[in-house]
Amino acid sequence: MKFNIVNEIKLSYSRKGNCERSISSSADAVDVFRAHFDEEEMDYRESFFALYLNQANKVLGIKKISECGISSTLVDVRIIMQAALLCNASGIIVSHNHPSGNLKPSSCDIKMTGQIKEAAKILSMSLLDHVILTSDSHYSFADDGMI
Repeated sequence: MKFNIVNEIKLSYSRKGNCERSISSSADAVDVFRAHFDEEEMDYRESFFALYLNQANKVLGIKKISECGISSTLVDVRIIMQAALLCNASGIIVSHNHPSGNLKPSSCDIKMTGQIKEAAKILSMSLLDHVILTSDSHYSFADDGMI
């Protein structure tokens, strides 16, 4: 059997509106993330988001990467990088919540952060921070010298 058709891949990126928001600190990133996390589920289940920035640290967009269980969420680094390439990002900040209220990064959090950082580096991008949120506080890998 011979096929004469090759599947076409179509990718798209849309910036609805003009967001001129700049990120200059972990607190700025936390404000953006908190506006996108479901406040009612912050203490219920984990979600993971990626924030994409241009060279001037202006926000290009935000993407929910995953939403899963009570104590973990599956993060595919390729999905993070796909969106970063699609919007021509220079910088990436990622965030997830800890429903337990514990701000301490787990060994899995640290390992995942390293994987995202390496993938970004290969693509000439920078992982600027990884923020862990609880309903009333946050932890920044960058502020703590972990990135």
